[in-house]
Amino acid sequence: MPSLAEHLIRWHPLNGRHDLPWQQRRDPYAIWISEIMLQQTQVSTVIPYYQRFMQTFPAVDSLANAPLDAVLALWSGLGYYSRARNLHLAAQRIMQEHQGQFPESRERIQQLPGIGRSTAAAIAVFAFGQREAILDGNVKRILARFFGIAGYPGQPKIQKLLWQQAEAALPADHRGGLIEIYTQALMDLGSTVCTRSKPQCDLCPLQPQCIAWQQQRVAQLPAAKPRKPLPRKETVLLLLQHQQRLLLEKRPSSGIWGGLWCPPEMTIGADAVDYCRQQWGIAVQSPVEMPALDHQFTHFKLRIYPQCLDVAADSRVASPDYIWLKPAEALELGIPAPIRSILMQNFSAGKLPLGKC
Repeated sequence: MPSLAEHLIRWHPLNGRHDLPWQQRRDPYAIWISEIMLQQTQVSTVIPYYQRFMQTFPAVDSLANAPLDAVLALWSGLGYYSRARNLHLAAQRIMQEHQGQFPESRERIQQLPGIGRSTAAAIAVFAFGQREAILDGNVKRILARFFGIAGYPGQPKIQKLLWQQAEAALPADHRGGLIEIYTQALMDLGSTVCTRSKPQCDLCPLQPQCIAWQQQRVAQLPAAKPRKPLPRKETVLLLLQHQQRLLLEKRPSSGIWGGLWCPPEMTIGADAVDYCRQQWGIAVQSPVEMPALDHQFTHFKLRIYPQCLDVAADSRVASPDYIWLKPAEALELGIPAPIRSILMQNFSAGKLPLGKC
């Protein structure tokens, strides 16, 4: 009976994806960018970001030499911003430590910032044709169902077992592009057929040997992560405006929205007028509250309460960490997605809603 790898290699030519913008090329830089963007992000969302990114930074030297703000601006809205910061840092490492040449082995690729074992393996496969196993979310789901592996894949013992199965399932002969075909087939099967919900088992080439299918456990495998209610947090966002410009501050490089530009925050219950006087020595009119916005992160839910405040004409905030920008200019920077949404909803014709303040 054909092996898992043989089934997928036969299935992929007619059923896999062949026209993604990062395919049909051996450029490790382009493959690396796509693999990082595809982490926890759907292909349809990634494609326009990838195309803009590659147009602006077509090679590793252009990325390494770019200001981090320019990288974050292109990443704005894609989420998980540590990925962009690590891309920038890794590009600099490649230029400094590898003389601008992308490392070829999975082990050396994995030493770059922001690259784990599975991502490093995918780059080694697609860029250099190496025989390496991947284990992203799609592959974990396929293997858990095919081999009937119970338990949450994030548990160390389950993950170890999945890695063992992933390595054992590799095609014995990886020459002639077979390892690339097999690896892409795994990704495509998980994205289009063996999906988390409503899998299309009747279209799956692995169905006859799939233990989950045989035992009618497809919906139960892989086991879901034990869930706890997400904690809720609240913050006040200060939309300080002066002469049709908005005050933004550079957030610390670590933490939520690290390195991005954002209007200043204030804790719930504080008085905005007193806060602005104590924090920056500026006078503001009484704030006008704007509609609250909910945003969910991986580990908590955040409710944002924007307050719109007019700043007195003679007030100034002078610091390298703060800038005054027109709303349209602010939208060109690296800003968090919910902040972008607030700005786009609350100004028109490039002007802040002075009439509301």
